Amino acid sequence: MNRGTVIRRGSTYSVVLDLGKGPDGKRIRKWHSGYRSKKAAETAQVELLSALGRGAYVAPSNRTTGLFLREDWLPGLRAQVRPSTWAEHKSKVEVHLAPALGGVPLQRLTPGHLNALYADLLERGLSARTVLHVHATIRRALADATRWGLVSRNVALLASPPRPGRPELQVWTATDLRSFLAFVEHDRLYALWLLAASTGMRRGELLGLQWPDVDLSRARVAVRRSLVTVGHQVVVSEPKTAKGRRSVALDPTTVAALKAWRKVQTAERLAWGPAWTDSALVFTREDGRPLHPREVTRAFTRHLLAAELPMIRLHDLRHTHATLALAAGVHPKVVQERLGHANIAITLDTYSHAVPALEEEAARTVAALVFGQ
Repeated sequence: MNRGTVIRRGSTYSVVLDLGKGPDGKRIRKWHSGYRSKKAAETAQVELLSALGRGAYVAPSNRTTGLFLREDWLPGLRAQVRPSTWAEHKSKVEVHLAPALGGVPLQRLTPGHLNALYADLLERGLSARTVLHVHATIRRALADATRWGLVSRNVALLASPPRPGRPELQVWTATDLRSFLAFVEHDRLYALWLLAASTGMRRGELLGLQWPDVDLSRARVAVRRSLVTVGHQVVVSEPKTAKGRRSVALDPTTVAALKAWRKVQTAERLAWGPAWTDSALVFTREDGRPLHPREVTRAFTRHLLAAELPMIRLHDLRHTHATLALAAGVHPKVVQERLGHANIAITLDTYSHAVPALEEEAARTVAALVFGQ
């Protein structure tokens, strides 16, 4: 039977657990030291034996948080998530977590350590949202450490990360969007800007779109992949969620623009000849190579400055599409499917507050049913 013994060592007490015999026939004993009184050691003995009986016992280890994150967690995580997601977690580890907490023994990490880190990051000027992303990384890492039996609990669940307020959506009116599309009508990437505005597709989804995904006869595009940056490299990645793989209907204007763009790209292919890079991508550089996402974002910003339009991000074209669709009375379920949200709650939570006309219309509709107005 497994049992523990309390032993005095100098001015402190230790609990020694007898874990039975190992594969080599020798007895395995684990020391838990540093208790200031015999009573504290006896209390710990009861807790340790209880954990041992429940299968929740964690053997003592001096492995540091930094070594765990870099040598255990990140390598194991790499095969589980998209390359871009792994790169984001790695960045949080190398830039924020390892420098601040790397020397702390993993089993001695406390919520206080994490709260102090969050406060320091906020004082250094990081946004609450960025700090929350740091928290999400260590929370996931410690969840794995708990599951692997390296720690007894996930202390990140007891920490107090900042709560960022909901950012106000920056969207264009229909007039703004019409002005932008008229301004870029003769731009080489006009079809890309139009497709972004008319479908709400993400930047990576637009740049990862291939011609086999485009069915102009049926006026639909299939979103199957995304082009993202990992470090300084451009790689193809899977959609963020299962719902991200979807088929999106196109309007006649967008279909016509894509047909015209295909002719332009075909002419570029002929002009470059053997030097053309055949990637099958819909939107490419003139030599067929993939467009870098940051390059596209910078081009979008230049157009806005030149057109003197309200400044929004390229991603806000997605918000604009959703907002205009909801304001026009398109059912939220349809908007969810077009955007590729994992569930309709995300769509409603993100956009319902941005379209007060929906609530006003609901009030009028219910009043008409009840009062005949």
